[in-house]
Amino acid sequence: MQYRWVVTLVALLAFPLLLKLTTKLLEKTIKGKVDIHRKYRAELLLKIILAFVMICLVLVFWGIELRGLLVLGSSLFAMLGVALFAAWSLLSNLTSFLLMFIQNDCRVGYWVRVIDGANFVEGRIVEMGLMNVVLEHIDGHRVIYPNNLFVTRPVMVLSNEPKPTKVAPIKRIIGPKKSPQ
Repeated sequence: MQYRWVVTLVALLAFPLLLKLTTKLLEKTIKGKVDIHRKYRAELLLKIILAFVMICLVLVFWGIELRGLLVLGSSLFAMLGVALFAAWSLLSNLTSFLLMFIQNDCRVGYWVRVIDGANFVEGRIVEMGLMNVVLEHIDGHRVIYPNNLFVTRPVMVLSNEPKPTKVAPIKRIIGPKKSPQ
């Protein structure tokens, strides 16, 4: 019975050390400069994951039956797998945020073109949040693009700022043409 308290105390003391270790690992994974807000969000997500793992380990030592925990864990794992990687899931945006953060090919300030079939969206990355990427078009319009689509679509990083679009005026003709008399 006493070992449970010892294990719990060790887990509580090891948590800050493991957190520091994962933060250092994250720092090594990052290439170049990174937005401080993106770094904060990624660290927060890592803290939550680490806390979840530590809680599971402590529960095992407190006598939660391993078979029951494995069934629960596998069910949760299957649910999370669908939730994290299904294109319609909100959690897939969080997973995509982590992928974009670690990959670090697109940064705030870059001009990009997101290609979606025959169409594309072009703009400067203004913000990269947990759920979406905000692109500012050359004309000043803002496009909020979900992270999971930003990761799964081809993204072209433009070397130069694109030219403003010129829209030809549309002439409307209402009714039949009048014939000169």
